[in-house]
Amino acid sequence: MGKKQKVSSGDTSTGVEDATSTSTSTSNSTSNPYLAHHTNTNNPSSSYASYGDNVKYNQHTETNPWSGDAFSTKYHDILKKRTKLPVYLFRDALLKTVSENQIVVIEGETGSGKTTQIPQFLVEDGYPTLGSTCVACTQPRRVAATSIAARVADEMDVKLGGEVGYTIRFEDESSDRTVLKFMTDGMLLREAMSDPLLKRYSAICLDEAHERTLATDVLMGLLQEVIPKRPDMKLIVMSATLDAKKFQDYFKGAPLMKVPGRTHPVEIFYTAQPERNYVEAAIRTTLQIHQCESPGDILVFLTGEAEIEDCCRQIRDSAATFPSNVGELVVYPLYSSLPPAAQRRIFDKAPGPRVAGGVPGRKVVVSTNIAETSLTIDGVVYVVDPGFSKQKIFNPRARVESLLVSPISQASAKQRAGRAGRTQPGKCFRLYTELSFKSDLQQATYPEILRSKMSSVVLTLKKLGIDDLVH
Repeated sequence: MGKKQKVSSGDTSTGVEDATSTSTSTSNSTSNPYLAHHTNTNNPSSSYASYGDNVKYNQHTETNPWSGDAFSTKYHDILKKRTKLPVYLFRDALLKTVSENQIVVIEGETGSGKTTQIPQFLVEDGYPTLGSTCVACTQPRRVAATSIAARVADEMDVKLGGEVGYTIRFEDESSDRTVLKFMTDGMLLREAMSDPLLKRYSAICLDEAHERTLATDVLMGLLQEVIPKRPDMKLIVMSATLDAKKFQDYFKGAPLMKVPGRTHPVEIFYTAQPERNYVEAAIRTTLQIHQCESPGDILVFLTGEAEIEDCCRQIRDSAATFPSNVGELVVYPLYSSLPPAAQRRIFDKAPGPRVAGGVPGRKVVVSTNIAETSLTIDGVVYVVDPGFSKQKIFNPRARVESLLVSPISQASAKQRAGRAGRTQPGKCFRLYTELSFKSDLQQATYPEILRSKMSSVVLTLKKLGIDDLVH
């Protein structure tokens, strides 16, 4: 179906599949409907590396290769949007790089489409085999894993829990048919305890690696040990910031690909004086934007559930008193413990005008820092950034780990501002002074491993059979 280049499976520098490895890559013609990445049955000592031609071929057919049914109208509508994502321009080059290297580092700006598209490229390129191996994509947060899995299931025109699934703590929405699984990084680490070589996976994408969660850091160390023992496995490390060079150095010169995002100019506004109550300032700023600025949705960053719910209530109450010539204002919260159905409401379109020819409505999403990088909400033109988030901090003297409201880093502030420029030029209202941004905020957030209690990590490493915890 597509052009394939024959390569020797013994060349581990290219990272191509080894037909004699523990992974069941010797699939028959029904193991993966895309039939792209498979072992040459005439010569088991060689395999084929696909360069993306088959992906283009399959995306222009009318039949869903997983169900055998015709693609739905919804699929074609979504496909038009997918092809406009920046990462699509790099599809062939990316698949070629992955085929030739066992480890690839990708630096993709937020909104580039890397989280939803790259795992699909791997599936369409034939890395998983039905009922045997699958592609895993890790996320630092539960809400990201579940919402992204639901989105990708729609893009592939399959049911969630079938070919596309997710696994989070206390919830497993996957099956034997799953070929693409989204999961929290902690769940993949837990799987490694019972399956040290992670034989279930033919490719692993570590997404949002720049967040440097405990589980992601441990996984990178673990996978560096696993990769030489699994020459058939691919590892793709995806980061949204300039820290990607660190990951490239850590994995000893793995190729680094950069994917730009869909960014427009963003105008930054600072306060003249520090705000005493950042929640009240955020509410006041949001209401002023709604009354004075041109159409466009608003994204407000706060630190936790209590603040978010209180903020949403106050904004709704104030908006109810606006005159009829002001557009309708709907407010949605977003935090990890919110039910999935409520979380998905943030993707709803903004309300239309109250009357024909009237002022269009506006959507406000009040979120924790999950909306910094993990999720992209279309339509956001304005960002309100108070400059705080909750971070897990361990006090070694008191031997207590707690969540503390702390100032964000400059890197996080830039990520938040970038949310305003996805679809058109935007504005970011920072509720702190420019001097504070330059002098008080650290350049990057400290990795979780430097500010967390390590006892659980030590026990995890012991369970994984790693006795030397120092070197």
